[in-house]
Amino acid sequence: MSNAWGMAMCGAVALLLLGFAVREVVLVRRLKWAGIRTPGVMVDNTRDDYSDGHNWVPDIAFVDQQGHRVEFSPQMRGAGLNLARGLEVQVVYEDGKPKTARVLMWKYMMGPAVYLMLSAVAFTGAAAALLALKN
Repeated sequence: MSNAWGMAMCGAVALLLLGFAVREVVLVRRLKWAGIRTPGVMVDNTRDDYSDGHNWVPDIAFVDQQGHRVEFSPQMRGAGLNLARGLEVQVVYEDGKPKTARVLMWKYMMGPAVYLMLSAVAFTGAAAALLALKN
């Protein structure tokens, strides 16, 4: 693979990741300003199937405006992000879209956007390194 091709691919991935990060930030702003807040309860921990099986993912349940019980798992996963079973947390979701629910804590709200932006910076750095190697 030539440096130009690699540079173009890294730049394209960086732009794609940046776009996803902006989408996350827009969703979080919309949730903070117009989201419906309700109490939720951490009901269980399940094993993360995508890792080596050592990470636990919290399952959080809440009741939406229509009275339906909704369970979800936060997008942020990993060591140090567990919640104690029975813990009551504040949940926020879009009106009529309870599947957009997020735990109202900074690490759960902004974590995906931060990691997407850091990944975009890493791919931009890789593209810059390939550009420097070309010259």
